[in-house]
Amino acid sequence: MEITFRLNGETIQVNGTASQMLLDWLREDRGLTGTKEGCNEGDCGACTVLLSDAEHGTRAINACLVPLPQLQGKAVRTVEGLSGPDGALHPVQQAMIEHHGSQCGFCTPGITVALAAAHMTGRKDHDDQLAGNLCRCTGYTPIVRAAEAAAALPVPDWMNEPDDFFCSEISSGGLATGERGADSPPATVPSASDAAVFLPRSSDQLAAWYLEHSGARLFAGGTDLGLQVTKGLRDLGQVAFLHGCADLQTIDIGPEEIRLGAGVTISRMLEAMRAPHPVLADFLTRFASVQIRNMATIGGNIANGSPIGDSPPALIALGAILHLRRGDDRRSLPLESFFLEYGRQDRRPGEFVEAVSFPAQAPGLACYKISKRFDQDISAVCGCFNLTIEAGTVASARIAFGGMAGIPARASAVEAALTGKPWTDETVAAALPAFAQDFTPLSDMRGSAGYRLLAAQNLLRRYFAETSGAVTNVREVHP
Repeated sequence: MEITFRLNGETIQVNGTASQMLLDWLREDRGLTGTKEGCNEGDCGACTVLLSDAEHGTRAINACLVPLPQLQGKAVRTVEGLSGPDGALHPVQQAMIEHHGSQCGFCTPGITVALAAAHMTGRKDHDDQLAGNLCRCTGYTPIVRAAEAAAALPVPDWMNEPDDFFCSEISSGGLATGERGADSPPATVPSASDAAVFLPRSSDQLAAWYLEHSGARLFAGGTDLGLQVTKGLRDLGQVAFLHGCADLQTIDIGPEEIRLGAGVTISRMLEAMRAPHPVLADFLTRFASVQIRNMATIGGNIANGSPIGDSPPALIALGAILHLRRGDDRRSLPLESFFLEYGRQDRRPGEFVEAVSFPAQAPGLACYKISKRFDQDISAVCGCFNLTIEAGTVASARIAFGGMAGIPARASAVEAALTGKPWTDETVAAALPAFAQDFTPLSDMRGSAGYRLLAAQNLLRRYFAETSGAVTNVREVHP
């Protein structure tokens, strides 16, 4: 289908398919080889580019996981587009030179673009902003020095897209007004020669289309589904790209309840949770990298049903409710009930995740992630605890784990062993054997079954220690 977007300040139109990734198109069709292909799975950051739109501003993303239809109406800037029209260097480029931030140079374009994104948005948490960029030879010290040196300098004028850069949707038929609702803008519908792509502009359009195409793929952020193209070399078939459904991207924070639309990115969720749920926000900084968080959605992380997805254990511990939609029918269920077994969820044909809601307060929440790397790694074990202690007794307990079974699941036996008991070390010790009733973990490259079981038990001990006033986070221990 024909896609319209801006590339390095130029508005272009191009025919793109659901299985054609931006990285390949940049390098092979446009000759923009500054954007590198490293891992081709969003893990190294060598392919980092800037993505801008009217709703979310500018952010760093991985070009290897973004199909061309996902760019409709947006703006992309590669490393070649960081310098000015007259050749003037971006402050980050100049700082990288002056502080010797490059050796072999393969990772340098992606790092420079990531730093340019941070520079443009005023972010100075350079360690976090660079967590998605792998550098094996230079070392990060000179790179961070370059970031610090550039931080105080103004954003060059040429980096700002014009106010009207948001390209209008290309009209190619669309759904009938009665199908989309009077207030919904027309959907972008492909031509007959490329009937595999659908760009709904609202959840109403999506619901009507998905009833008729229940075998199609729903593509939100694509940070997981995109790997079926880059690693599995598969054609995705019929695909609906959901980034245009603004009503799936709402965040409602009330005094009692928080509701997140399924299309809310992890980055937006993280920022929104800083005040009501700082523990959850801090935990989400361990969710992949900035580039991945900028595209991955909370609905996608839930809907793919991964046993090692990081958001479900935290949300289950919070008592989250999942909201599903099929056509005009809606239903809600406890999040833990959505996961039935590995690879199978309680979702009917044509039904999709619309939102997730959870309590606005949870003073007892704690979330722990055990992985081989601290940054941008998959959990071996993810444990989340939410206990209410009243007068020294466990009044209620919600405990959930990822990486311990084929699905994210509650530790029901452990909860029962704690509830109604005094919150003491003896109670905790007596509850530890219950983990073996709740979980029969598997052994794989991330950890053995025995390691996982012991790690889960130790996380309960850690939670008790923290609630008793002990400092357990080694990153917060100071001499």
